[in-house]
Amino acid sequence: MKYSNSVSFLVYGRMALFSDPITRAGGEKCSYQVPTYQALKGVTESIYWKPTLMWYIDAVRVLKPITSRSEGIRPINYGGGNTLSIYTYLTDVAYQVKAHFEWNENRPDLANDRNENKHYFIAKRMIECGGRRDVFLGTRECQAYVEPCEFGSGKGAFDDLPELSFGLMFHGFTYPDENGKNLLQARFWYPKMRNGVIEFCRPEECPVIRTVKKQKPKQFSEGKNLTCCDFLAEEAGYNGMDAKTV
Repeated sequence: MKYSNSVSFLVYGRMALFSDPITRAGGEKCSYQVPTYQALKGVTESIYWKPTLMWYIDAVRVLKPITSRSEGIRPINYGGGNTLSIYTYLTDVAYQVKAHFEWNENRPDLANDRNENKHYFIAKRMIECGGRRDVFLGTRECQAYVEPCEFGSGKGAFDDLPELSFGLMFHGFTYPDENGKNLLQARFWYPKMRNGVIEFCRPEECPVIRTVKKQKPKQFSEGKNLTCCDFLAEEAGYNGMDAKTV
């Protein structure tokens, strides 16, 4: 499906760690072979995000061969001191990502900020600038870089591979202000890569959804923790506006 506010970008880095939750119970971290929906959503939100909207990841294209390496890490214990763990990272990664945004209908307090042109053009400019905030792939030590691209362009390592399945895999979290149920939920699905491309299902279509805990969304109120800036876009114009003002 094509969306009028769809964006695409290239994200790449020296390493990535998309943690499999099964391996984290014992203090170790082992990366999935491909990025999760939640990790790519985090990358997109680092490029540009406001609570008015929700980013949906439509597809990811894997450009380079899947390789990994393990490293000994000394993380800090909660009670003080250090321990020894083994983290398994993906190395030399590059992905093309296609995403679009939709309004967060569970945020009626931000309805005045629903200006599609404003958010779309700011997002495009932020991609050209490499993102508004630091971008990383899975964990903070995996620094990444972003630049514009045309989704599907160039040669990919798995273009000639008809299909590859990854079994049950973590999809992402659904936060209370996204589901309107005052619940934090975890989602799982069965991804398949076809000719190097993984097309993500929508969050509500995931076959396995589990409740993590009860949680209420943060409330925004103008004059306290919300600055009304939607009028700035109208006064300054969408194309000539400085991105820092919104």
